Amino acid sequence: MATLTATPSRTLPGALKHPAARKLLLLALAAAILVPLANARWTSGSWPDALTVDLTQPLTDVSDWIIDNRDSHPLFLYFFGHISNAVVLSVRAVYLTLLTIGWAGVTALGALVAWRVAGVKLALGTAAAFLACGLLGMWVPTMQTLALMVVAVLASVVVGALLGLAAGLSDRMDRALRPVLDTMQVLPAFAYLLPVVLVFGIGVPAAVLATVVYAAPPMARLTALGLRGADKGVLEAVESLGATARQRLLTARVPLARKELLLGLNQTIMMALSMAVIASVIGAGGLGDRVYQALASVDVGAALAAGIPIVLLAVVLDRVTAAAGNGGTEHPRAGWPYALGAALAVAVAGRLLGRTDWPDSWTLNIAEPVNRAVDWMTAHLYSGVPVVGGTADWAGHFTTWVLDPVRDGLQWLPWWSVLLVVAALAWLIGTWRTALTAVLAMAAIGVLGVWEPALDTLSQVLAAVAVTLVLGIATGIAAARSDRFERLLRPVLDVFQTMPQFVYLIPVVALFGVGRAPAVAAAVVYALPAVVRITAQGLRQVDPAAMESSRSLGATSGQQLRQVQLPLARPALLLAVNQGVVLVLAVVIIGGLVGAGALGYDVVFGLAQGDLATGLVAGAAIVCLGLMLDRVTQPTGRRAKKGA
Repeated sequence: MATLTATPSRTLPGALKHPAARKLLLLALAAAILVPLANARWTSGSWPDALTVDLTQPLTDVSDWIIDNRDSHPLFLYFFGHISNAVVLSVRAVYLTLLTIGWAGVTALGALVAWRVAGVKLALGTAAAFLACGLLGMWVPTMQTLALMVVAVLASVVVGALLGLAAGLSDRMDRALRPVLDTMQVLPAFAYLLPVVLVFGIGVPAAVLATVVYAAPPMARLTALGLRGADKGVLEAVESLGATARQRLLTARVPLARKELLLGLNQTIMMALSMAVIASVIGAGGLGDRVYQALASVDVGAALAAGIPIVLLAVVLDRVTAAAGNGGTEHPRAGWPYALGAALAVAVAGRLLGRTDWPDSWTLNIAEPVNRAVDWMTAHLYSGVPVVGGTADWAGHFTTWVLDPVRDGLQWLPWWSVLLVVAALAWLIGTWRTALTAVLAMAAIGVLGVWEPALDTLSQVLAAVAVTLVLGIATGIAAARSDRFERLLRPVLDVFQTMPQFVYLIPVVALFGVGRAPAVAAAVVYALPAVVRITAQGLRQVDPAAMESSRSLGATSGQQLRQVQLPLARPALLLAVNQGVVLVLAVVIIGGLVGAGALGYDVVFGLAQGDLATGLVAGAAIVCLGLMLDRVTQPTGRRAKKGA
């Protein structure tokens, strides 16, 4: 009788008692049935043509209709037209206000706001950042970018907060919005620049709206997270007092979610600033336009002179909003009237003295020395370096020994085997729903007819992620074990993370040439800070009791790292892998500008030629690729908890 009531796990062979082994066995059985059927119906090489759908004609028809009706159809005249006018008037009003206040007033206002929120140290840093923008001769472009960012961030916050409010109060809305927000974040900016330009034309409205699409999701996600994470006891207490649903929202949920809301504002600002250069492609102007023009002429010095103010703005806004999220100064409201009065007095004084414009004699030209330094590095490091070889040799070897074999190997595999590998990886780390989503996303790439270029892009992503994880996790471990090293590393990571991708594409191309290797190098530089920070934070948050227990048992520092810290920080390490994949994918696409080819080239070509079909199909394939990679690198909540 005992054998009849035994649990299934006890009746299985030893190897099959593990859940992963059972999942792989089920996949093997499914493959044994489905693969022969697929081979009999379709070929076993690349994705079969019979399973592709050509969207060229429908998308071309849509593009032609928009162009023909943009100046006459009521939808454009009375809806999109009003939106465009509102954006233009808002940006112009903010820009003229900044110019009226003058450089002294803007600097004083920024410094005094930082002082009231975070103290004297950040106030001095803010003032120095604004003054540096003027010294670099970039005051007017900085004000143009700041005006654009103010409007874009306000619009992103409103849209994101409304979406987050809906998702935070409704489970059904949360499930419906999740894939939409995933698409908004994963879809490369170049892909949706084209439809935005078709509707709004080249100029500020298209740039602002493209920025809103890119920057609103973090606000939506964090708003929903804050509302859902509100203390249940507090909500029950407010409800017991007879508060209505609206009163509970305004007096309990929103105040309790303050930290998440301010973090959402912080992330929205960072995302909006990262779009400053990309938006310049469609007429945003400002600092982004200066960087983009420098890229076109391969002028590293001019690009750096315009890129530094973007970094300074990002760092200042990041520090101020982060300080506000942590509570700010002890009594922030007490001095606000005096701070605003002082800023107004400085602005009026500058206006009366006729000093609103930054003096031309107070500028520094860094372009020439920077270009000389780049020329020296190119001449001495590009080739001919004894023993180690030049950077061009490194790029060639990396392409020959890593990128080419990975790409050729992926493209050699039968299409069904790629789907099986994706299913196995996704199911091992998640659930069958995760595996199904990943497989459908990968299959959609084949249906769109871009299977080969997608595998080329995937090979670049895998190579860049491997390099990023090796360097990032090693650096994160060092930062977690040394406070001094972490303090020294923080400003370097800030610069790497906030510097527009276009800025360091230029020196990367100068050192490594044109091709897939420089695109991978730029992706590594961009993704490295996030991996380092998440790894260091995860290791530092390991339970001190576990560390003390291992230390009392005589474990060495290395043993503590391998046997205690790394296993307990597994969720953080998996998150680092996931973020590394997403960030690498974003920059590898931009690498299409520097010869990376594949999907990135198709997106850039579609934008440059106004080819909606090519650009959107490649963009949709990138979304599917990003969704697949997300599912195979990020465990579900249940699996993550088991791993922790």
